[in-house]
Amino acid sequence: MKLEIVSYLEQKQHWPERGQHIMAQFDNASIIVYQAYKPTIGHFAARNGYFGGNRFSFERMSWIKPNFLWMMYRNGWGKKENQEVTLAIRLQRAAFDSLLEQAVPSSYWPDVYPSEAAWKQALEASSVRLQWDPDHGPAGQKLERRAIQLGLRGPVLEKFAREWIIDIEDISEFVRQQHQHVLIGDYTHLLTPRETVYPFSSPI
Repeated sequence: MKLEIVSYLEQKQHWPERGQHIMAQFDNASIIVYQAYKPTIGHFAARNGYFGGNRFSFERMSWIKPNFLWMMYRNGWGKKENQEVTLAIRLQRAAFDSLLEQAVPSSYWPDVYPSEAAWKQALEASSVRLQWDPDHGPAGQKLERRAIQLGLRGPVLEKFAREWIIDIEDISEFVRQQHQHVLIGDYTHLLTPRETVYPFSSPI
């Protein structure tokens, strides 16, 4: 795989235990985000390096997650129906930063918006939705740390699907292999993508 993989237990020691953090694998030019799809969509994307084909819909909101274990919680380590194919998507870092700048939270934040009406207006106008949700450990245990996910729609989704992606890798087999360690509770051999706190300065 192209992902940098390390021991889960070793890197867990350096992760923040609470607060809102974007945990991700990134470099100066790119960041990895994850999505899970049914095989018809996931295999097309991995083969072609973009999203499209007859099954992918640009009419729906599509969510991206930079945190691997948050993705594993959402798709049940690839066991949930229509989420069997896990994709690691290398995205242009500048594009990801622009998504953060455009993002509007899914719920009203009084410390950011002067009124609920102003928030609703911003939400309707934006093509990027943001949610902070409880992060989870390998076996699905809820953590105090919160993880981010971004919902994309309209023109932003089209740019993500066609222009901003550097590479798409199908990591489903890796997910299946690592899930075996989780099932027996043996984290000493569990490997996960290397992730550190992603720097950002927006009010999100």
